[in-house]
Amino acid sequence: MSASTSSPLSAHVGKHPGEPHVMDPALISDPFGGYGALREQGPVVRGRFFDDSPLWLVTRFEEVRQVLRDQRFVNNPADPALGVAPEDSPQLRALAMLGIPEHLHGYLLNSILNYDAPDHTRLRRLVSRAFTARKITDLRPRVAQITAELLDRLPEHAEDGVVDLIEHFAYPLPITVICELVGIAAEDRPQWRSWGADLVSVDPDRLGRTFPAMIDHIHALIGQRRAALTDDLLSELIRTHDDDGSRLSDVEMVTLVLTLVLAGHETTAHLIGNGTAALLTHPDQLRLLKDDPALLPRAVHELMRWCGPVHVTQLRYAAEDVDLAGTRIRRGDAVQAVLVSANHDPRHYTDPERLDLTRQPAGRAENHVGFGHGAHYCLGASLARQEGEVALGALFDRYPDLALAVAPEELERTPVPGTWRLTSLPVRLG
Repeated sequence: MSASTSSPLSAHVGKHPGEPHVMDPALISDPFGGYGALREQGPVVRGRFFDDSPLWLVTRFEEVRQVLRDQRFVNNPADPALGVAPEDSPQLRALAMLGIPEHLHGYLLNSILNYDAPDHTRLRRLVSRAFTARKITDLRPRVAQITAELLDRLPEHAEDGVVDLIEHFAYPLPITVICELVGIAAEDRPQWRSWGADLVSVDPDRLGRTFPAMIDHIHALIGQRRAALTDDLLSELIRTHDDDGSRLSDVEMVTLVLTLVLAGHETTAHLIGNGTAALLTHPDQLRLLKDDPALLPRAVHELMRWCGPVHVTQLRYAAEDVDLAGTRIRRGDAVQAVLVSANHDPRHYTDPERLDLTRQPAGRAENHVGFGHGAHYCLGASLARQEGEVALGALFDRYPDLALAVAPEELERTPVPGTWRLTSLPVRLG
């Protein structure tokens, strides 16, 4: 698959021979091969972050799981236990490089993604009720209805018989679901999609314009909803804040909305897109799925392992000296778990490069780290899996002769470091 890898953040690439840089074009254009080579170099490899600061890349399955569940590795770069001045943290320097205005840094740093216990536990508890097994089950008919409506309209979007599934299916489905769940009006959803594209562009000019606009929009949305509360998640957060501000601050409420909407559609959209492309290029596996639709839950797990859209976690920091796989990681050192190399680790999987929809045993805990692991395991994983199951099952049932409209190597990717995102997915409906 083709991808351009130029970026204003790549100025430091190559300054430290032998230390891989996260903006290295080789890692962005071929993360499977690039991070796979690092995995075979060692379970813990010295590398460089966006701002050229040093970090440890953790590359193998067992060590990645160890880091993600070990409370000695914290998410908060301002944690006093690190012994590092907050202004010296790689995350803060990256925000400045990305063009985020300084007065808005708190909206990214004071979030559920950056918090550790007990604050992470507090915020997670506030929103987890929207993602219980019962809630997700109750949502399934609505997910199926949205899916059916989108599939029925696909022929209307065809040009010379070709439809872009990313534009007209993979994106609209999850953004509609998460916006209905949170309480984002239908007329605002195209704007959220545009903002999401800006945020993952790692373009400082776009980010510098978009992030302030998003924060202002969420504040306005909260003000409007407070005047007319409903039964959506945003209304529940407002009630919690108004009842007891110590449980949820203004900034935290805004960042929860921001995180839930963006994380709730970006990853799922590309799981659906990547998964569809994988199945269309592996007809033997697609035939298995068509012959046995009950295989869908296992298939989504395998697709998340084999071509999941998220390849690295955000930075963790060692709160004390830690020995990891024979490497001494010092207090305050930055660590990044590499999910893509872990999910293809031959020490854990037999023939890991082979797509095998039967690989995951039915009824067992997931055998991959595509959704993370430990305390920060993806809050919306069950919803993402359900949307993937419904979307893929209905897509190939409605259009059994679906086929790529270009050669697989001509599929274009958006070159975002640490992710695998198709820019478009042109198909013929058949």
